[in-house]
Amino acid sequence: MSKHEPRLMLVDWVNGLLATGDIDSEVCPHTDQVQNVIPSADGCEECLKLGDEWVHLRLCMVCGHVGCCDNSKNRHATRHFHATGHPLIKSFEPGEDWIWCYLDEELFTP
Repeated sequence: MSKHEPRLMLVDWVNGLLATGDIDSEVCPHTDQVQNVIPSADGCEECLKLGDEWVHLRLCMVCGHVGCCDNSKNRHATRHFHATGHPLIKSFEPGEDWIWCYLDEELFTP
């Protein structure tokens, strides 16, 4: 993606979820790491380089890395978490609105 692509305003979205109680900062204290990000690619960044396929996409809410889900053979989103420690991802699939915290093993659905 180009550096001129619009940033996803994740901070405002998460702050709204915190305000409504859809996310509890005591259950997941990692929400303070969320950044407004530009997705790194239109598909799984690593699979695109490899010429490989994926099942679903996940977006790192800290840096914007786009990786494939754990149902994909390469599991790049989880690999990204293990490499970086970035704990929060959201679905990067149209029509899906949820957040997963790897550290707390919590799923949040607004």
